[in-house]
Amino acid sequence: MNSLPPFSDAIVVGAGFAGLSAAATLASSGKSVTVLERHEQAGGRARAFSHEGFTFDMGPSWYWMPDVFEDFFGALGSEVNDHLDLIRLDPSYRVWFDSGPVDIPAGSAAVQDLFESMEVGAGEKFRRFLIEAGRKYKLGMGRFVRQAGHTPLELLQPSILPHAAGLSLFGSLSKHVRRNFSDPRIIQILEFPVLFLGARPSNTPALYSMMNYADTALGTWYPMGGMNRIVNAMESEATRQGVQFHYGVDVEEILESGGRAIGVVAEGRTCLSDTVVAAADYHHVEQDLLSKEWRRYDESYWQGRTMAPSSLLFYLGIEKRIDHFEHHNLFFDSPFEPHAETIYDDPSWPEHPLFYVCAPSRTDASVAPPGCENLFILIPLAPGLAHDESEQERLFGDVMDRIQMRTGEDLRPHIVFRRDYAHREFENDYNAFRGNAYGLANTIGQTAFLKPKMRSKLPGLFFAGQLTAPGPGVPPSLISGQLAAEEANEWLSQFAHGQAIPA
Repeated sequence: MNSLPPFSDAIVVGAGFAGLSAAATLASSGKSVTVLERHEQAGGRARAFSHEGFTFDMGPSWYWMPDVFEDFFGALGSEVNDHLDLIRLDPSYRVWFDSGPVDIPAGSAAVQDLFESMEVGAGEKFRRFLIEAGRKYKLGMGRFVRQAGHTPLELLQPSILPHAAGLSLFGSLSKHVRRNFSDPRIIQILEFPVLFLGARPSNTPALYSMMNYADTALGTWYPMGGMNRIVNAMESEATRQGVQFHYGVDVEEILESGGRAIGVVAEGRTCLSDTVVAAADYHHVEQDLLSKEWRRYDESYWQGRTMAPSSLLFYLGIEKRIDHFEHHNLFFDSPFEPHAETIYDDPSWPEHPLFYVCAPSRTDASVAPPGCENLFILIPLAPGLAHDESEQERLFGDVMDRIQMRTGEDLRPHIVFRRDYAHREFENDYNAFRGNAYGLANTIGQTAFLKPKMRSKLPGLFFAGQLTAPGPGVPPSLISGQLAAEEANEWLSQFAHGQAIPA
């Protein structure tokens, strides 16, 4: 561990997407910034690891909403293409239904033609659906998503209301999709992006059809070398702005004096600052690092939250090529509702879950040895399940059986590397509340100002990440860091003039 500075204008706890974003944004305004990260590398859930020629992204694998990354690097005087070699995937992804696979092509016109071939009239309906989704995207990203969530008045500004007229914003996404389409495959294709938001489509605001615009119009991309290259780029840009990173450092306490945050205790050492941005797990920071008098939420509050799913992950090295896979593969060959019930209604291990297979080696030869495939398999699970290796093994067998059934390939004899990752690992590595993978679900009752507040009850302490505004996912976490940095900058400005921002 490098020597920790005795004082910084700002300390950022955690070097995931939110922490990297907050640190770079603060430093770009001239602040001295120290980032403390418990792991030996940046990235949080987006870390990477290697094994005998295989390089695995540990978490996020979808590069959507490219404008968010462009805005981030642009605000720092850089360009995303200076850092990343981005490839637009075509097809964007393959969906495996019980009736067979369907490839989702790149581009709105091509998807329109695909839907028309699946349901008469669906092509024109999709064109109109996407126009509205695009208007939602521009409204959501320009006004809703980039709000810190302090008050409902943020959603009632005169500059917002005229733009919201005629849009289906606050009904459910499920009803909105079903008003337009009847083919169950089209419905599943249009509803799948909200799985990343962590709730059933029936409990997700129709505003989030904007994700269909992100999917179709803005495209599915891949940074050559893997998603961790984004982390490397953000870390490099933050360093260029003057941020100091310290890895292998566990923060043990948020320090308070005179009714404000004054720094942290890390590895038994005191590090002072005028503001702290906690980009670690919100629940962990409040319940474990902050004295009780400054906790805005108690344990009963957290137990009452609707969490996004956790995940069971399998990282597999395969000693052969698999021509049946695209880069992204969604296995919707089993009914969704029984799986959803085990996540949201009766937390338990599912029988035949939907699952996702990422095969980045189909696009990028650098992530696997020659002639091999790198596979990342994800099964959404209810948060809070107890570790159960027998259930994990059963689900692994189910996934292998269904891949063999759909593709004709038995992968098991060709596995040369396997690593499993689930609730226990999320808790151990990230202090993830109930072992969650995606944070807090974006339900209608947990959107915008109804999320845990970005401002702590303790003045000078701010939260960033997927448990506060704007929500789960890589682009929202990046935006969360920017918003928290803006809050911290405002605090520093007010603090310098002897004023206080109310918590």
